[in-house]
Amino acid sequence: MTFVITGAARGIGASTADLAASRGANVVVSDVLDDAGEATAAAIRDAGGRAVYQHCDVSDAAQVRELMAAAAGRFGGIDVLHNNAGVHESMITEDTSLATMSEETFDRILAVNLKGAFLCAKYAHSHLKASRRGPSIVNAGSIAGWIGTIPGIAYGSAKAGIGLLTKNLAVDLAPDGIRVNCYCPAAVATSMVTDVVEAAPDSAAIMKTLVGTHLVHRIGEPLDVARLVCFLASEEASFVNGVVWLIDGGSLAWRGTVDVLGME
Repeated sequence: MTFVITGAARGIGASTADLAASRGANVVVSDVLDDAGEATAAAIRDAGGRAVYQHCDVSDAAQVRELMAAAAGRFGGIDVLHNNAGVHESMITEDTSLATMSEETFDRILAVNLKGAFLCAKYAHSHLKASRRGPSIVNAGSIAGWIGTIPGIAYGSAKAGIGLLTKNLAVDLAPDGIRVNCYCPAAVATSMVTDVVEAAPDSAAIMKTLVGTHLVHRIGEPLDVARLVCFLASEEASFVNGVVWLIDGGSLAWRGTVDVLGME
């Protein structure tokens, strides 16, 4: 089985690449962070797995076409597309409110997080359709697509769009035997979350807020999500399709903070 994973240089993408490779998959690590992406692929090979790195900005259709062609050429096809690449507005600007955010920032966040998933699905489609190994697409959503967050005007809008893109792709691709699912994490220990926290005026307060609603009272780990991605891509999930799956430590099961439960 061959996985193409975008945004795989670090965080959830890298963890998914490691886990998939450890289970015997061929892995195409894709990112714009070339040094980190090459290192991730090299570490997988050093551990006995099969992995290559391919640069790709998912908002660029030409680069996406090249990624899918290279992946299929290297490993003979594509069986799983993990649309993991993402960016948050606080990673590129301090101007994150409606009053201050530029159109360029809003467009960039949607281009990577939403349009990028569309482009990757579009140009992986013919390869997935040819697969005889239960092909699927797994999209990266977020609880920010379910509720309002600060900041999150652009990111939350994009992630809400991912949820409905997932459902519509599931309908559209069902005749081709391609399943499409989505996972929505709460706070996970990735560089994106670190960047968001560090950009906040009070980093300790924002981290407490992020983790404070988790009924499983810890921050999520990339491996937690990687295990779900690999499940959704597997034969064990062959009857799972069009699902927007929360993996949030119980955060959206309620609207309180754990200090009221004596879990300060």
